[in-house]
Amino acid sequence: MKFCSQCAAPLQLRVPEGDQRPRYVCPACGTIHYQNPKLVVGCVPEHGGRILLCRRAIEPRRGYWTVPAGFMENGETLQECAARESQEEALAEVRIGSLLSVVHVLHAEQVHVFFRAELPQASFGIGPESLEVELVEAADIPWADIAFPSTDFTLRRYLEDRAAGREEHHFTTIDRRLARAPQG
Repeated sequence: MKFCSQCAAPLQLRVPEGDQRPRYVCPACGTIHYQNPKLVVGCVPEHGGRILLCRRAIEPRRGYWTVPAGFMENGETLQECAARESQEEALAEVRIGSLLSVVHVLHAEQVHVFFRAELPQASFGIGPESLEVELVEAADIPWADIAFPSTDFTLRRYLEDRAAGREEHHFTTIDRRLARAPQG
C-alpha cells in the first residue's frame, strides 16, 4: 500500500502504539490499514458416490482440476459462499453439509475452508470459470492435475473419512516460503 484510502496521503509502515506488528499507518489522518488473510471457501459435492470436479478456465492454474471454491464476499456466510461457488463454477445446486477442512495458506495470505456437500441431482454444467465439469469416481480423480495443495489435502481427507464412515474436521498449514509439507 502506498496511499491512504481515507485521505490519499502517503502511508508509513510502522508498529502502531499498542500493536506488535508493522502496519500501514497514515500520518495525516491516523488511519491504520490492516491487511488480513482472505477467505477462500468451497465444498466437495458428491452424487451417487462420485465427486464433482471443475477444470479451471482462469488463472491461477488454468486447465487444472479443483472442487468448486472461491473468495468469500461480504454479507455471506461460509456455507452460502460454498453454495454460490458451486452454482457459479458448475451450475450446481448443492446442499452444504459439515465442515471438512481448514487450510492455512500462509504464503498466499489466505485461509481455505471446505465443506462436505450433497449434489441431490446429477444436474450441473460449465460455468464461466470452468473449462469442464465432471462427476468422477474416486479412482478417476486426476491427482497429478489437481490445481492446489489445499484441494489435494481436502479431497484425500474426504475420501479417507468416507471410507471410514466418519466426518472429522481436518486442519493443516501450507507455506511455500518454508517448504513445509501438509500435515494430516
